[in-house]
Amino acid sequence: MAVYQLAKGGDKFINDVILTRHVAWFTNSRAGELYRIPISRDGDPGKSRTVTLKAPAGTVDEGFNLNGIAAADEGRKLIVAHTGRGALYAVDPRDGSNKKIEVTDSGGDAVTLKNVDGIVVRGDTLWAVQNLLNQVSRIDLNGRVSSGEVEEVITSKNFDVPTTAALFGNTLALVNAKFTTPAAKSFEAVLVKARSRD
Repeated sequence: MAVYQLAKGGDKFINDVILTRHVAWFTNSRAGELYRIPISRDGDPGKSRTVTLKAPAGTVDEGFNLNGIAAADEGRKLIVAHTGRGALYAVDPRDGSNKKIEVTDSGGDAVTLKNVDGIVVRGDTLWAVQNLLNQVSRIDLNGRVSSGEVEEVITSKNFDVPTTAALFGNTLALVNAKFTTPAAKSFEAVLVKARSRD
């Protein structure tokens, strides 16, 4: 077992994690940083390292910043969600350089992914959970991970502020956080089709 202090001082809200083949990556919603913990072939965690993100993703705004994280392009790129801006950024994990992923609708108009939280990527498809909107946007990414088009917005009467998701075949499992129900004592995962139409 290992214990890590991933952020120093008061600028910390360690939020989300993605596991690639050999690394665990963490976001911080209060600082423009990612944290990298290598994992050996035997499953042993190594020494952590901070990757400082350059602008634009690394610029810290008031409120909630980096949130969900996923790997793309066979792990050569990371994608991070920025809740406050409703944006996605493609990050080079080697040096923290990054670019905004331009998201549009089918008509070519720019889309803001309001309340974006957890994200899932498989191949050239990204699912962006939008917590307070009780929906998930399914986005078709281009090959360079520089732009994407919203192909579908997935909703369910069972969503109650979902925050993150996992993908199993053609099924998304989303966790209801129930942020708008402070007295909630039970929580559940909701299963929906990951792709109801093409």
